[in-house]
Parts: sequence; C-alpha cells; structure tokens
Amino acid sequence: MLSYRHSFHAGNHADVVKHTVQSLIITALKEKEKPFLYLDTHAGAGRYQLKSEHAERTGEYLEGIAKIWQRDDIPAELDPYMHVVRTYNPNGQLRYYPGSPLIARQLLREQDKIHLTELHSSDFPLLRNEFQKDSRARVIKADGYQQLRSQLPPLSRRGFILIDPPYELKTDYQAVVEGIKEGHKRFATGTYALWYPVVLRQHIKRLLKDLEASGIRNILQIELAVLPDSDRHGMTASGMIVINPPWKLEAQMKSVLPWLHQVLVPAGTGHTRVEWVVPE
Repeated sequence: MLSYRHSFHAGNHADVVKHTVQSLIITALKEKEKPFLYLDTHAGAGRYQLKSEHAERTGEYLEGIAKIWQRDDIPAELDPYMHVVRTYNPNGQLRYYPGSPLIARQLLREQDKIHLTELHSSDFPLLRNEFQKDSRARVIKADGYQQLRSQLPPLSRRGFILIDPPYELKTDYQAVVEGIKEGHKRFATGTYALWYPVVLRQHIKRLLKDLEASGIRNILQIELAVLPDSDRHGMTASGMIVINPPWKLEAQMKSVLPWLHQVLVPAGTGHTRVEWVVPE
C-alpha cells in the first residue's frame, strides 16, 4: 500500500488528458469573480523531473507531453495547460512536468483557495516544500477521501474537486464512488473530476454503473484510448468523469480529443469518447 509513485508516469498520455480537462475547468470557473476552492485529494509530489531515474526508466512522457509541447498547431483548448508546462520549462528544454497542484497554482487567482492532501511519505514533503510560500494553499498529510467530508462545502460555495487516486487497491474503485456520494451530499453544486485508468474495462463499467445508481446527475465521461481494451497487464486508456462540468467542456473536449489522439497515437489504435453518463 502507498507504493505508487507518479514520478514513473508523469507527463504520459493520461496526464495530458487529465491536465487538459483540469485546466479548462479552472479557466471556466475564473469567468466569475467570486473565489472558489480547489481541492486535490491525491496531490502527489507536485513537480516531476523528466530526467530522473524514475521518468527515464519508463519513458512514458516521450509518448505524452514530449510529442505535443513544441508543436506549432496546438489547438486553443490546450493553451492554459501548455502555458503552465512552458512556465516550468522556460529555456525550451523539457525538464520538468507540473502535476495537478502546480497547474492549479499557476492558473488560480489570489482570491482562490488551494487544499492539497497526500499520504505518501516521500511525496508529501516535496509537495509541502513546493507550497510553503503560497498563502492560498493548505497542504496536509491526510486521507484524501476524508477531505470530501471535512472540507465541503467551502465557505465560498464554489469549488472544483479533483480526485486522482492511484488505484493500487481494487477497493479504490468503490472508495471513489462513496467519496463522491459523500461530497455531493454536502456540496451538490461543486464540480467534481474523477480520473480513472483503463486496465480492465469491467472495473470502469462497474464504476460507471455505481455512479449512475447514486442518483447524481450531470455526469460527463471523457476518455482517450491508445490501444484496444485488453486483459493483459497495462493501461490501454484513461479518462475523466466530470460531475457538473462547465457548460463549454463537452464541446471543448470533442474538439481537442481527436487532435490529441492523432498526435499521441499516430498508429490510429484506440479511440476517443465524450459522452454523458447521466444527463442534467
């Protein structure tokens, strides 16, 4: 338990999709002046060195962010996300990948609040160090699912909750549903974004059925697959399940996902998906 390190996978195709969605949601929430809370339940280390032993061992970023970050035909939907990536790589060399906490830090405003939790004994000190001078942020070593009870609803009554567990345990698939139900009961108008990997498709089918059965409405599924579904070891696809998405998000992802698929998966395998699990 708690052996997962995102440093092996930072900047891969799953991160590209996840952080594109995250960036678009934050950008949409900033269209109103009222502040909001950004809550990240499984925040990780925050910043990842792409020349580290972990990243070089897998090389996953070479099939993700490395394929797109210096292209001259990048769609406008990727602008907020790519702005953050370039901020952390100002000399034009791709050395660092910003995880979701750093993307939030760059895109959020002074009046917004950041609440980050991480349990891993190696990642938590790194995360805390990243945010020690940010007065907007609170970084704690705590169970992420518990934050969906203790931190909601936010005082501002506006919020974006990112749930990105490692799925080390099969019970995580049920834990995320219970956590979302708990959070939604307290804060039904918040935007929730749940990341998921497709290793075995039946886990995702069950996850979607459980969310449908929860009674929660306005649930959008976004997915990018690089390979067909398989029963072999390894992630073939990943996606985001977004509850109460900003009204533009569906159209934005329908526009940008085909481009991402073409660039990241030149062989043409896999698929893209943007569809409603439960309509509003």
